Amino acid sequence: MNSFPYQPELPYERNTAFAYDERQPVHGQVTWTYGGPVTKCEMPWSENNYMTVAVARNSPYRCGQFIRLRNIQAPYGREVVVKVVDEVEDYPPNRLNIHRNAFEALGVNPNVGVLNVEIIPASDSQMEGWGARLLHVVETAYPGYRIAEYHLLTKTKISNTAMKESYSFKLQSSQGNLDIQGDIIYNPKANRLSSFQIKEI
Repeated sequence: MNSFPYQPELPYERNTAFAYDERQPVHGQVTWTYGGPVTKCEMPWSENNYMTVAVARNSPYRCGQFIRLRNIQAPYGREVVVKVVDEVEDYPPNRLNIHRNAFEALGVNPNVGVLNVEIIPASDSQMEGWGARLLHVVETAYPGYRIAEYHLLTKTKISNTAMKESYSFKLQSSQGNLDIQGDIIYNPKANRLSSFQIKEI
């Protein structure tokens, strides 16, 4: 796996215990990589629209798990949801190696090399289930665009048999950038799609 070579001195000791609480975000760092053809999880780096990550061997995160990352440097508040597809050696648990596309989606130049983030476990991530299906619809509707960022806006119970979820997508291409909102209504009891729509905003 080809990682960005810049390795600054870490602001924490490698033997420091990692206080993991799935209810709370933790501070950590991300570096970036282009990934490789073989992964420990047997999942390609192209999973989840290249929003993917390699974690330390002693990390609490597992193959296939989703993790939300929030940029706590400028530009503040940019978020991505990444999927665990690989492991990386010699990293502490709160240092992650994400795909370059995900690094750029956090709003920073890859030349930065290392970025401080909040790490938020998302085992019930908004991009699992119906959100992931809507993401594929957006990808199909806008060929040539890359989904740089996406997140859940609202989740509303319409009735006992109808839930509505709304998502925001930021798309990038050489033609320019687009902001898309997607709405999906489904029956949670039958796990069946009722309707969906996407629109440029």
